[in-house]
Amino acid sequence: MEKSVGSQRPQRLTDRGQATRAHIVKNAADLIYANGVHATNNEFLRNAAGVSGSQLTHYFPNKESLILGVIDWQADSVLGFHRDDRFAGFDSIDAFQDWADFYILSGRPFEDGCGIGSLASEIIKTDLDIHDHLALVFEQWRDIFRDGLERMQQLGRIDASVDPVRLAHMFIAAYQGGMLLAQIARDIAPLRDALYAAVDHLRTFAE
Repeated sequence: MEKSVGSQRPQRLTDRGQATRAHIVKNAADLIYANGVHATNNEFLRNAAGVSGSQLTHYFPNKESLILGVIDWQADSVLGFHRDDRFAGFDSIDAFQDWADFYILSGRPFEDGCGIGSLASEIIKTDLDIHDHLALVFEQWRDIFRDGLERMQQLGRIDASVDPVRLAHMFIAAYQGGMLLAQIARDIAPLRDALYAAVDHLRTFAE
């Protein structure tokens, strides 16, 4: 059976329980982004989420389970966005251009960076046994691009000699690196240049 993000989630929760759990995860994600994984403790989270200690431990018995929940929450947002119909499975150069344009032309602020990328930079500093779960998110993100690029080859839209995995890694790296540089510079130009350069590189393989 293919692995999927979200396998760590409890399967039997009431609607109210699901809402409470999601509320805790959202607040945990905000605290981790602001303060880092190490500085996000139970006391801060209880106060931020307005929950009791017993509620917190009911849904997340340890820090590892909490971080897994935050990974899944961030992954739902990133992967769901990339699977949206607007990109039509990334099976054309225009779809990749639309993807790049979304970040550059839509007015979406870049100051907050990439939620899953920021989380990853925190997690790799810890000794929590969750690296494989995080890696799975990035593999699924890569595979969205890879599958689209493979379809482009099958449709004769790009050269058959292209390595879809290498190009998929290029797009993720362009986004992650460009976003970080844009945050540092407080200027969208690095992100714009990285994403548009990646799309221009893809165009060189057009049939």
